[in-house]
Amino acid sequence: MFSHVVSLSSPETNAITGPDVRAPSPIAGGRAEAEAALAKIDLRAYAASRNHLDGAVTHLSPYIRHGILSLDEVRNHALATVADPKAAEKFIQELAWRDYWQRIYATYPDRIWQDVEPYKTGFDASEYEDDLPRDIANGATGVACIDQFVNMLADTGYLHNHARMYLAAYIVHWRRVRWQAGARWFLQHLLDGDPASNNLSWQWIASTFSNKPYIFNLDNVAKYCGADINTVPRHNLVLDQSYERLSDLLFPHMGGPHG
Repeated sequence: MFSHVVSLSSPETNAITGPDVRAPSPIAGGRAEAEAALAKIDLRAYAASRNHLDGAVTHLSPYIRHGILSLDEVRNHALATVADPKAAEKFIQELAWRDYWQRIYATYPDRIWQDVEPYKTGFDASEYEDDLPRDIANGATGVACIDQFVNMLADTGYLHNHARMYLAAYIVHWRRVRWQAGARWFLQHLLDGDPASNNLSWQWIASTFSNKPYIFNLDNVAKYCGADINTVPRHNLVLDQSYERLSDLLFPHMGGPHG
């Protein structure tokens, strides 16, 4: 859902914005870098592996976010590389999501920071914390994969879409923090951070802009994240449950799995 690179250091941290000293992001800016990234896209590999952290994602989102590449230019390039437009379908669908978020922002600007709908979790918005806890911002939750994702975000200014979804769901549903706090934190770090794509995706996770909350379990992380991410059960105890059990634990006033 979020718009679609990684050192795992654990430097000293401060308050909510996280580490105050980091090396520059490895993502280089500029038109030449953008054109090089665009030239490397492999649409067949993208369609087959884009949901995996080590999949063939394009890393074009920072260049699109800052206007170095336009959606129209990227779409036209993609179509020019294939004989059958169907081969570009998955990729163009992701561009369409970004365009959709932008159109909502332009038509309903208040939806960017306000709940579009009530939470569908059995909890009222008033039951969620307003501020991001320090242990999350500092990558010190004690949930190994979550802490790795936090460090990736701070080190690089980028996260794979699946990692963004995991972090957002953990913050909103496991820690019961309002999505606005997490969305604001992401925008402080993401090089491709865009209020429309970012915030409306957080609302989709939270269930204030979808028909159910999004959750995940440790098996799902292991399936999509590979060996570089610590998915040892004893290091990720709060995630090591079935979907049915997680639904009971996270949403005790509701019934049935969510995800």
